Amino acid sequence: MKNNLTITIIQTVLYWENIDANLSMLGQKMLSIKEETDLIVLPEMFSTGFTMNAAMLAEQTKGKTVRWMAEMAGHMNAVITGSIIVEDQNRFYNRLIWMRPDGSFETYDKRHLFGLGKEDDTYAAGSSRLMVELNGWTICPMVCYDLRFPVWARNEKDRPYDLYINVANWPERRSLHWKTLLPARAIENQCFVVGLNRVGNDGNEIYHSGDSMIIAPDGAILYHKAHDEDIFTIELSGETLEFVRRAFPFLKDQDSFKIQ
Repeated sequence: MKNNLTITIIQTVLYWENIDANLSMLGQKMLSIKEETDLIVLPEMFSTGFTMNAAMLAEQTKGKTVRWMAEMAGHMNAVITGSIIVEDQNRFYNRLIWMRPDGSFETYDKRHLFGLGKEDDTYAAGSSRLMVELNGWTICPMVCYDLRFPVWARNEKDRPYDLYINVANWPERRSLHWKTLLPARAIENQCFVVGLNRVGNDGNEIYHSGDSMIIAPDGAILYHKAHDEDIFTIELSGETLEFVRRAFPFLKDQDSFKIQ
């Protein structure tokens, strides 16, 4: 039987383009977590907010924020994930970091760049998905706008993932789409889904309502929080995941294709 997985999500305001203030604030929030947890999830661009000012704010892959993540992951004895602005070979990326307690890490570059906000004018797109293992679970983390593209998030019957994570700066004006697409990803992929969004206004006076959600493989909403900051820990049931896939073996009937 698959183990359970304990995750903690931090729905928070972010200080606009202020790396030091965000790291200090998030460090304090993490230290306030009382429960033991396997994974701590932070928002998209958690050190800066969703800004196009990459030339001023970008860090190297092993820069200050990544070193901070390594220190905090070791202290919390938990994986920490979220995305930051990275410069790599003279290109800027909205890069998710998957930081383990031992200081080793994986990365995922946001594949779908938000053209409406001109993200594609500043950042380079990623070209491959990330699959990571934690406590016997296979996890697929993605970033914000990726949520709108189900083929990119599509589970594969030969190697299905168990948990889909989306970290975001998703504006309140399109929160209906966020609250609709997250359950859809859970149902169609028969997996747990964690959608973590920020709250509050950013530096462009765009309001974010949070609406972070945790959803079971059958589409049941296990957690939903709007507008307020929150730190929430939940234990995801491996038995529930296996039951849903055994009782409703839909993945085996899917069409066979892959994005090359």
